[in-house]
Amino acid sequence: MFNGTYSDALLRTAATMPQLNMLERSWAAYYSWVDNDTIATGLLSFIFHEVTYFGRAIPWVVIDAMPSVFNRYKLQPGKVPSPQEQWECTKHVLISHFAAELPLIWLFHPICEMFGLEWGVPFPTLKTMVWQIAIFFVMEDTFHYWAHRLLHYGAFYKHIHKMHHKYSAPFGLAAEYAHPLETLILGTGTVGSPILFSALFGHLHLFTMYVWITLRLFQAIDAHSGYDFPWSLNKLIPFWSGAEHHDFHHEKFVNCYSTSFRWWDHIMGTDKSYRAYRTTQAARKAGLAEELKAGGTSKKAE
Repeated sequence: MFNGTYSDALLRTAATMPQLNMLERSWAAYYSWVDNDTIATGLLSFIFHEVTYFGRAIPWVVIDAMPSVFNRYKLQPGKVPSPQEQWECTKHVLISHFAAELPLIWLFHPICEMFGLEWGVPFPTLKTMVWQIAIFFVMEDTFHYWAHRLLHYGAFYKHIHKMHHKYSAPFGLAAEYAHPLETLILGTGTVGSPILFSALFGHLHLFTMYVWITLRLFQAIDAHSGYDFPWSLNKLIPFWSGAEHHDFHHEKFVNCYSTSFRWWDHIMGTDKSYRAYRTTQAARKAGLAEELKAGGTSKKAE
């Protein structure tokens, strides 16, 4: 399966394609070294997914372990997952990755070939990747909204989606804590959106796909983090969902079905309870602040 050593492949690539940058050389050398595109893509996809998922989730584990510092940013203060809960969640996620996702990943390269994805070098330009990934965000968000709403009905919720709602106060590692069927259904939006785009318009590179999946994983993990910081993305982009939006869905089991954006929930009226709750919450905080301020003024007068 392997064609010599990776170092040899890298040297050959550098000699025959000197115009490539370091990342492109590494990519081309990897495919040359493995010498089987299906295995190369499958292996790379699985390792990439594990490193990205746990690499992004671990910082949230660290934050959860420092409640004295970060509890003021917790959306459900005091509801910090225990190490035991996090370990149980991690075990299930790993089993799901190896038992459910790994077999499917080996089909990824044949599917890419079928729908015209490119995997050679050079990579597409940054400009091309940016506008394509922006489209994927919109496509995935639309699919996820409607599929997620379906999973909250009757038998779909009872037998599939209920598992994901085990944690009413979510945390980063729980982003992919789900029934295998839910992983397949909602994962269709993440993987299927770029594939549909490629089938319709062509000119989509596998590297762009990996960048998109990285951002999508970051979004999913951050949305389940349970924290809302002053520098969170929803403070910069008002229609971005973020943890502040999705945490309500886990806490109340209703509303806020979208992933990245707020517009489908707003258009379909599935954010009314969320908005009423946040308004009441803000009013309560403002009232407490006024009481504290009034108390401080009284003491000064005395």
